Amino acid sequence: MEGFAQNACQGEAAKLASHMRSLEQKQILKQCHLASMQQGLPGIGILRDSAVVIQGGIIKWCGPEAKVPEEYANWPSKNLGGRWLLPALVDCHTHLVFGGNRLAEFEQRLTGVGYEQIAASGGGILSTVRATRQAGFDELLAMSTLRLMQMSDFGVGTVEIKSGYGLDTDNEIKMLRVARALQVQTGVRVRTSFLGAHALPEEFLGRSDVYVDMVVAEMLPEIALLGLVDAVDVFCENIGFTLLQTRKIFEKATELDLPVRLHAEQLSNNHGAALAAEFGALSCDHLEFLDEAGAEAMSRAETVAVLLPGAFYFLNETKRPPVELLRKHDVPMAVATDCNPGSSPTTSLPLMVNMACTLFALTVDEALLGVTRHAAKALGLQDKVGQIAPGFVADIVAWDFEHPAQLAYGFGAVPDCERV
Repeated sequence: MEGFAQNACQGEAAKLASHMRSLEQKQILKQCHLASMQQGLPGIGILRDSAVVIQGGIIKWCGPEAKVPEEYANWPSKNLGGRWLLPALVDCHTHLVFGGNRLAEFEQRLTGVGYEQIAASGGGILSTVRATRQAGFDELLAMSTLRLMQMSDFGVGTVEIKSGYGLDTDNEIKMLRVARALQVQTGVRVRTSFLGAHALPEEFLGRSDVYVDMVVAEMLPEIALLGLVDAVDVFCENIGFTLLQTRKIFEKATELDLPVRLHAEQLSNNHGAALAAEFGALSCDHLEFLDEAGAEAMSRAETVAVLLPGAFYFLNETKRPPVELLRKHDVPMAVATDCNPGSSPTTSLPLMVNMACTLFALTVDEALLGVTRHAAKALGLQDKVGQIAPGFVADIVAWDFEHPAQLAYGFGAVPDCERV
């Protein structure tokens, strides 16, 4: 696997070098249609028979091809043959870096054993912690590179990657270093989240407050000092960490000038969303048991709701997130893979678009915005990626389909795409 990944990485590095050279060029993308996701345009910002003007990797202008400004008229152009351009997709919630797999637990669940029961018996997250601790940096990098390359093939240009399978300082640092290296290996933009409060490690059994104190006093400051983290996340749940423990971690994150996110209201309503909103959280994720007070708090804080239909499907859950409540309070909804070995072993963000529509009753426009503009906002990148608009990074994917709705319509097979 490592030899294959190394060769694949070399190929990706060559493509990245070519892509980087192109960033210095002036170029016009012509004969294309845009699903621009532009703020202020209706729906997904459809602009037919359009052109996009790019300089130095930044979008200078976009609009009808017949109205390209005269100052750009003689720039080199690329004919896209009527393909659709979307901003590169943004996967804003993943646990991409991990060792091992959880196939045995999948088989257990098929016989009726519940997720919480598996966790209580030492399986679940802790089994992945053991495998991740045993894996070296190079092994983790090789496995994770293959996963991220698959995501890139599905049109993803930006991905969030959490730690949380190390649960001690050295192994959390190892995971985050792998995540940083993945951006260099693949050319996919990576944002990292420190999830040291993902589960209670076995060596701290019965001493959760002591572990949280270590997260606050040792792990988080050192990881922040090393520049390995872009946000701080916590699993606030009955089988995770309490509101008070979450508050302690968020207070330390604020002291270190790091934004926060939260795994909230997945298995029960612990009112984590309201706490996260109090700290101006970038996002609250899962949210199956969110109540109206939590939705109102998220709306006031402009916190994004990240919906994770892959975990809902894989765990055979029945409690859907309250989409109507989120609409009522105008909470932006993002959609992500939650790529992880235990509850959502997938790398296909387009499949999540379909599931968000079929399982959670999102509209096609809501689902597409959920993997572009709203997902970018969930990472604090709303002024940089997720839209085809002047001033944004020219991270654009050309799709061979008749209409962007095909990205939500099909599942399994994904239309051909390439970054342009």
